[in-house]
Amino acid sequence: MRKTSTRTTTTRRLLTGIVAGPLAIGLLAACSGTDAGAGASASGDNVTLSFANSYGLDHPHNLCGTDIVADTVADAGITIELFPSSQLGADAARFTSVLSGDIDIDLQGSSGIAATYPAIGVMDMAYVFNDVDHLFNWFDSPAADAVKTGFTEATGAHLLDVWYFGNRTFSANVPIRTPDDLEGLRMRFPDSPIHLGNAAAMGADPVAVAFEEIYLALQQGIVDGQENPIASIDQMSFNEVQEYVSLSEHSVGSQLVVMSGDAWDSLSADQQTALETAVSDARATDLKCALDLEEAIVAEWKEAGTPEVIEDVDRDAFIEKAEAYFTANLEGEQLEIYKSIRDAAGE
Repeated sequence: MRKTSTRTTTTRRLLTGIVAGPLAIGLLAACSGTDAGAGASASGDNVTLSFANSYGLDHPHNLCGTDIVADTVADAGITIELFPSSQLGADAARFTSVLSGDIDIDLQGSSGIAATYPAIGVMDMAYVFNDVDHLFNWFDSPAADAVKTGFTEATGAHLLDVWYFGNRTFSANVPIRTPDDLEGLRMRFPDSPIHLGNAAAMGADPVAVAFEEIYLALQQGIVDGQENPIASIDQMSFNEVQEYVSLSEHSVGSQLVVMSGDAWDSLSADQQTALETAVSDARATDLKCALDLEEAIVAEWKEAGTPEVIEDVDRDAFIEKAEAYFTANLEGEQLEIYKSIRDAAGE
């Protein structure tokens, strides 16, 4: 959910410069559709697909992701109707709609999907990925095939690709450089088993607060800090009520591009290839926009002198602590996936 504000965010200012006007115009045109649901035909006829997400039009996922996909697949006879800003419901409700076929394509975090297919939640665990290259290399490797196949078998839906969301990192009114610095701090974490497990893995004392209520909780001292990607910290103005942002980068945030099984199966083979290729190619443009945005925000914070950006975080100490926790506490398919990801860290 975006905070309602009259201020011009760094996000809007930067991405307006990054993305050319025709892209933004095309995105707005895509949003003019009012009906969701597949209209696909295996014969290769022109089709219309709904593409939903929870992000605003100025978010990299839309300006540099979904709009690129829509432009690219038009030549294959596919029209993408975009429904941003949770127009078709919150994440959990939209995923249910994907499974029922009422939404064709959606962006979902793995921790949310884990309620239906627990094994995929490993992708959101603390320090399971060293960086975004590690994420992409593993997802593209045969080691990830078991997750993709297992997801389809468990849900009937199809995984098109994974996009970068942003590295989750700490903010607080004290610097956080080592796991010991979390001691005694009440840190807000999302109220999900995966994220609360991350808190335990890093030694944090988690407090579950709704995302929309984080700013007030920080302002009133209900919690001492929180963790989110840099872009989210900026957009939600958490930096206004936090003195430090410590670049722990403890979770490589990702969004899975999921598609209704019925919608996927009803596309022609050529249309399937065109769509999958477009989504995969958009990964790079989405990533560039996201990284450019993060760099601009951090530069702005440094220039302003607030919040103070802590870069000398002992990530090795956090990684060692998290890996020991997950190795000891995971089991079955989750442990197998965790190990496959960690084994790919040096590749």
